Amino acid sequence: MPTTKHTRREVLGVLALGAAAKAATEERPNILFIYTDDHSYRTISAYPEAYSWVRTPNIDKLAKQGVRFTAAYNGAWCMPSRATMLTGHHQHGVESMRMQGTYPDSTYDPAKCPFWPKHLRANGYFTAQIGKWHTGQDTGFNREWDFQLVWNRPKYFETSTHYYYDQPITYQGGKTEMLKRYSTDQYTDWAVDLMKGNGRPKDKPWYLWLCFGAVHDPYTPAERHIGKLKGVDFETPKDIFAPRPGKPDWAQKIQHWEKGPGGVPMSGGRTLSAWVQQYHEGVLALDEAVGRLMQTLDETGQRKNTLVIFTSDQGLAFGQHGFKGTKIAAYDANIRSPLVFSFPGRIPEGKVCDTPVAGVNIAPTIYSFAGIKPPWEMHGHDLTPLLKNPSLNWPHPCMMVATGQTYGSDTDNIPKGAKALHNGVPWYVMLRDKRYKYVRPLIHDLEELYDLQADPDELNNLSIKPEHQARLKQFRAAAIAELKRTKAGFVDRMPPVREALA
Repeated sequence: MPTTKHTRREVLGVLALGAAAKAATEERPNILFIYTDDHSYRTISAYPEAYSWVRTPNIDKLAKQGVRFTAAYNGAWCMPSRATMLTGHHQHGVESMRMQGTYPDSTYDPAKCPFWPKHLRANGYFTAQIGKWHTGQDTGFNREWDFQLVWNRPKYFETSTHYYYDQPITYQGGKTEMLKRYSTDQYTDWAVDLMKGNGRPKDKPWYLWLCFGAVHDPYTPAERHIGKLKGVDFETPKDIFAPRPGKPDWAQKIQHWEKGPGGVPMSGGRTLSAWVQQYHEGVLALDEAVGRLMQTLDETGQRKNTLVIFTSDQGLAFGQHGFKGTKIAAYDANIRSPLVFSFPGRIPEGKVCDTPVAGVNIAPTIYSFAGIKPPWEMHGHDLTPLLKNPSLNWPHPCMMVATGQTYGSDTDNIPKGAKALHNGVPWYVMLRDKRYKYVRPLIHDLEELYDLQADPDELNNLSIKPEHQARLKQFRAAAIAELKRTKAGFVDRMPPVREALA
């Protein structure tokens, strides 16, 4: 049998290379980004706003192992939220993305709208995406992603409502087969398998974007959870029915509920309580999934070198402000997301951060932990100072911009009339600090200003109060400044607001 002789120098060189590769992997953390859909912070028992009967022990445990943000705003609806996650830009900075054909069919030009996982991949990360895709038919396999098991919702628009069963899943850019299992469970199985080392190299750090379809409409629970929350009780939102004093004209027209026997709110022949019960039952499988994912990290010895991020694209309102299963509007009930960062030894445990943050901050933060310079100037800011010290005086404003189904430079010219509305909600700019929320509609209507300490349900619009006009002007100027910083082309073309004093 032939043998190969190596000099001592060669052997030491090989050992050194191996040690260096191992050290590089250990220094660069794995990144598990858990991304849920239409998942309100109110469904998680770690949040004090959750109903008293809500129980999510695994998500709560993750929150106790890191920093939980109380005011996170990722986007107004599914597609722009995901575009923000992939670019680090607000909706007006996502160039070339457009709707086309039958909803949710859409497209983008990768040369004009690059997604940052490509850069992570080029710098030694093994990148993976599992689950829902909602940002153009091109899912980026073999460009952004080394590994992908994807429900390409824009491409297979005829099954775009199949959030839980019968999804066409494309495997590694090749064959597409129908998924028969409950999607939350199957996505988790695939993620666990990948985290255990199947289908990925062992000598590279990994980044996994796990995109669940739950808890999107039709809010289907796993069979094992149907009826688990039967008979739950809660208070009907105060402004479920109009009129809504002090609200803008567009908000007066939102009426997704009708009065049933005894004045009980009804929609589609079902009571508000039945809808809320079903929605929360759909969360139970997500909580189990988080438990399985964290258990896998522990069992494989990867937990100490893995940054875990848990959030959703936005929330969902059930009854609040007249909405039923709706995001889009700037109210916390509609768009506020849960957000947790956890990394043993790198992020303090059991902390709560009350500083409002936006989805554009997540990508720069991932790059900071990876030790890689972001590939372009992003709209957001690295959150690591806040993660290290959640009580830090954070100088950056929290802004969210909603421009309907329009992106990039296509937003430079603000449409008029019905074209400026998305499901009855106008384009808008939202700005938050720790106490107040400001919303400027991009139509001629009232601004909104809420004191979230005194009025967490956002019922009392302070923009029409004489004593709050100075504060209103400050927010108005701050919003314009942030729009200019992020190069919003429409900033000098916004319609005048409608002045009104009580």
